[in-house]
Amino acid sequence: MQAQHRPGLMHDQWPVVAVVAVGGAGGACARYGATLLWPQTPGHFPWTTFWVNITGCAVIGVFMVVITEVWAAHRLVRPFFGTGVLGGYTTFSTYAVEIRRLTDMHQAVTAFGYAAGTLAAALAAVWSAAWATRRALAWRAR
Repeated sequence: MQAQHRPGLMHDQWPVVAVVAVGGAGGACARYGATLLWPQTPGHFPWTTFWVNITGCAVIGVFMVVITEVWAAHRLVRPFFGTGVLGGYTTFSTYAVEIRRLTDMHQAVTAFGYAAGTLAAALAAVWSAAWATRRALAWRAR
């Protein structure tokens, strides 16, 4: 049996693809700007990438509370900002490459600290930002 062709299916996705691409370009430029402002020293803890990922996680915590619990956002807001901007800003690939570089430079303790510290701090950032946003919104509603 042959699948039916639905002519509008991909056509409906182009706006989503476009906003993710535009948002991703903006987020990646912001991350690149952070690396220019705070260059990293090879063999040392990669603080710039660490803080970029942590701040991105905190922002996603705030953003998700706002668009799921407060504001009925346009259908393109989440793909633009959540997937595009924050996806381009945060970076798992650079995180993985930096762990590998540290390991290759015989900095295993730093690599492990970076790997575990980023994971713990990212989870704490998204959770605490979501919690604080909910608290602030509840306080504001009083």
